[in-house]
Amino acid sequence: MPCELWFLNKAKPEAHRDQVLMIDARNIYRKVTRKIYDFSPEQEKNLLAIVWLYRGGAERFLELVADDCRRAVHEAAACFQTTNDRGEKLEPLPDFLTAIEALCLKCEVGSEKFEKENFKASKQEFEVELEHFKEEVNDFDVAIQSAPSNFTLHPSNFKSAVDGLAPLAETSRNLIKQADLLLKLGSRLAEALKNNGKDEKNNGPNNREITRALKATDEARQAAVKQLKQVRYFWKQAHWLVERFPEAQLRDVPGLVKLVTLDEIAANDWSLTPGRYVGVTPEEEDEDFDFEEAMREIHVELEDLNAEAVRLAAVIKRNFEELGI
Repeated sequence: MPCELWFLNKAKPEAHRDQVLMIDARNIYRKVTRKIYDFSPEQEKNLLAIVWLYRGGAERFLELVADDCRRAVHEAAACFQTTNDRGEKLEPLPDFLTAIEALCLKCEVGSEKFEKENFKASKQEFEVELEHFKEEVNDFDVAIQSAPSNFTLHPSNFKSAVDGLAPLAETSRNLIKQADLLLKLGSRLAEALKNNGKDEKNNGPNNREITRALKATDEARQAAVKQLKQVRYFWKQAHWLVERFPEAQLRDVPGLVKLVTLDEIAANDWSLTPGRYVGVTPEEEDEDFDFEEAMREIHVELEDLNAEAVRLAAVIKRNFEELGI
């Protein structure tokens, strides 16, 4: 459970002698369930890294940052090729591309006799986004190939090393958003075909094949997204440490950590509650929130709801006509 911690360093008199390290970890947690919160293994290591700095262990701090960087690059490469626990080879991003292209082909075959304007517009949007996604995947692959495979960090270069991986982490996040959008557009296209693609002779797309292709696409998307998330996750762990300790040295960070003298503790009636000393964490902007992307998703969802409303209105009208009302 997220908590508050304090440490008194007597091991090395020259390092923060007679100063107590106060850590307020209440704002560091992962949500397991609606009522259960805990620390991830990486969050635990980050908190421990603060203690390392307090005890003069900057080398261990830098090695942790380097390990997070190496892991981010490794997870990025695994988006193209990796193995599961059974030793089976997996290709998350290529597999998703194969699945989404197969869905596109099914919709292409099913739409030969279905040329409504709104459908053609949806189909064109889907194809444009698919091409954009392919370009982003190719750029992501190029960035991985050019990323360093080894990280030997010291106080003068560790910040630039982490910042250098920021584009890779950002691209992984963009690919997740694009994959989600592609599935939504593909689902809308497939549903339109299944519901309205038949002609007067009841000739239309094979609904079972389209449903199967859509399910395979969603499964491939989930695997790709799961792997892509790991890239940004490990980069964020390194960035979290760099942002708070940019010189690989311990310093006071509002809302997180503060070095407190024994005189200060005495003035606070010997209270060892870190929250009384570290202050309040500044409100942070949610960097993962993309307003433009959110509006686009709302637009796609609104179009789906409008199409569903039209369909339901037609069903209701037909039912009234059958009842002679």
